[in-house]
Amino acid sequence: MSDLPNPTPSRISAIDLPAHDAPDSSDYSDGLGTTVSAEAQGQRLDRLLTQWFPEQSRARLQQWIEAGAVTIDGQVARKASQSVKEGQRIWAIAPEPEPSGDWVAEPLPLAVVHEDAQILVINKQAGLVVHPAAGHADGTLLNGLLWHDPTLRALPRAGIVHRLDRETTGLMVIAKTLEAQTDLVRQLQARTMGRRYFALAWGEIRQRWVAEGPIGRDPLDRQRMAVVGEGEGKPAYTEFSPVAQGAIGARPVTLVRCALQTGRTHQIRVHLEHTRHPIVGDPTYRKTAPRPEALAISRQALHAYALALSHPDSHATLRFTAPLPEDFGAVLEQATIPCPPLSE
Repeated sequence: MSDLPNPTPSRISAIDLPAHDAPDSSDYSDGLGTTVSAEAQGQRLDRLLTQWFPEQSRARLQQWIEAGAVTIDGQVARKASQSVKEGQRIWAIAPEPEPSGDWVAEPLPLAVVHEDAQILVINKQAGLVVHPAAGHADGTLLNGLLWHDPTLRALPRAGIVHRLDRETTGLMVIAKTLEAQTDLVRQLQARTMGRRYFALAWGEIRQRWVAEGPIGRDPLDRQRMAVVGEGEGKPAYTEFSPVAQGAIGARPVTLVRCALQTGRTHQIRVHLEHTRHPIVGDPTYRKTAPRPEALAISRQALHAYALALSHPDSHATLRFTAPLPEDFGAVLEQATIPCPPLSE
């Protein structure tokens, strides 16, 4: 473990972030949640949930309650019939619309950084898909988690609360109990979980800045995300700080430290490309990249090196770091940039 400064820069903490964005596929911090109004005082919990979330059946919502996936003011709700009170905050972990009945446990290698009764922290390797989806029904992190701990099958998404892209490396936290999953997702929702990345970007970056462009599907390529107009995507905030300058061939590159304040799909990659500083080696977000050189890395040079969170049980602050993988170190050497310290 290593020291990690306060994850919320003052400029970003002053922004009035939307409280209830729709969930996206990078993290699950938004969930389903709202506050009980005066008009709803005294209603049954399950009946009220069906009004708020009409896309879900009442029977389905009752299953969520029975499974402990619904909380009231942070406490797990156990009865669908219980009455709600004005001002109570009700929140539910929303399941992903992905296959869940045929998940197979597979003996995949997991680099475990920390494990206790509540959480598991891993250092994800490149090439590992996090969650089963079309074209990736097995061989994912989720399959490996079920082999590592079969009890995770009882949790939504086997305890996964946020994702890394397939070729992005670094730290992820997984919940081992429903209470821990609820707590961790609420930390993401409140922007109190600190996540730091290193990225090697094309071009010269000389000063710190905060990218605030909303992210949505690229209207010209539905396989990509893009910075879009207001109201067309989800608010996204990333802080970038230059660490060191270098060059690959005759092309300047900059090692940047990235701090997430939201968890949008491909957020760092999209924000860097939008500012004409795409990540070195990125196969998707490279429209503004120079003509490819012979690179020492065959994927995007992006690594989640630091993670800070409050332990769901003890509430102690835990801080973890993961060193740069070998290929990232090789491309830094190619750029004549020394490996940076993992503490800021």
